[in-house]
Amino acid sequence: MIRSVYRVDTKGSLDSLERREEELPPPQDNEVTIEIRAIGLNFADIFAIQGLYSATPKGSFIPGLEYSGKVVAVGKKVKNFKKNDKVMGVTRFGAYADYINIDSRYIFPLPSKWSFEQGAGFLVQGLTAYYALLPLGDLRKGQNVLIHSAAGGVGIYANRIAKKFGAWTLGSVGNHSKISLLEKEGYDAWIIRSSRFPEELKTALGGRELHLVLECIGGKIFKASYDALSPMGRMVVYGSASFMSQGDKVNWLTLAWRYLTRPKVDTLEIVSENKAVMGFNLIWLYEKIDELTVHLKALLKLNLEPPHIGSVYPFVDLPEAVRHFQTGNTTGKVVITVESGK
Repeated sequence: MIRSVYRVDTKGSLDSLERREEELPPPQDNEVTIEIRAIGLNFADIFAIQGLYSATPKGSFIPGLEYSGKVVAVGKKVKNFKKNDKVMGVTRFGAYADYINIDSRYIFPLPSKWSFEQGAGFLVQGLTAYYALLPLGDLRKGQNVLIHSAAGGVGIYANRIAKKFGAWTLGSVGNHSKISLLEKEGYDAWIIRSSRFPEELKTALGGRELHLVLECIGGKIFKASYDALSPMGRMVVYGSASFMSQGDKVNWLTLAWRYLTRPKVDTLEIVSENKAVMGFNLIWLYEKIDELTVHLKALLKLNLEPPHIGSVYPFVDLPEAVRHFQTGNTTGKVVITVESGK
């Protein structure tokens, strides 16, 4: 089978993302072949393309962590899926394609009322929010949660999950245009991130204790959020958008300056103030499929609404979609659609 992919040979620039035609072999015994119908974009894609992501494969690679589509072939030992099943899946890179071979353990049935676009926007965002809030964050009823990038895919699901557990939620966003979405999603309060963030955070909390922070910005926002944590508070870090380049290429001088001047937290300070800082990268759960499946089943039991799809681009415009996503001006999930048979 000939398939179309977007491949990166030399990391460092978004310009290195090139579309190609490649041969895809038949699925191995435990694999299925998926005709991809939608692809979800993630910030990890951009960091990987620019060579800033430690989990990226060595050498030439195909970006992309999540997708949805239809099973078109099954390996000899696959019993849990059949041809024409609609599925959503995760992969440790390789989703920027119109067909993919994947171990059948890494695909899951697409909910019957969901579109392919919604299926492609669920797994990474939903699992990230769930894992941060519950296994790591130990969220309890009545606690107060600060969620950064509140209008993004993870932020929206984090709020929905937190509300299921009776939490009070405070969202931070980069500009006023995203406030209407936070209102629609039922956030209790919100902040526009600015140079006055520490003061505005204190005002927004209104005397409440801050029990949990989902942090993905870094820099001064990380420090101000940590300082606002109450004793026994937990900060869960799953990204650092402040290191995101705004151009096609990485500005290494700017990046080095941000790295060297980034705020740091002393371990003795953590102990004396009785706070916790935890970091995780969801991609490492890919190697622990049994644990990943347990968390996914628990997430599905919450019966959450399908993802909020903010932008949709055709496969031919995938590089432009990545550049738009990089600006941080999107809301919800950015998804690529792939026409059947293309």
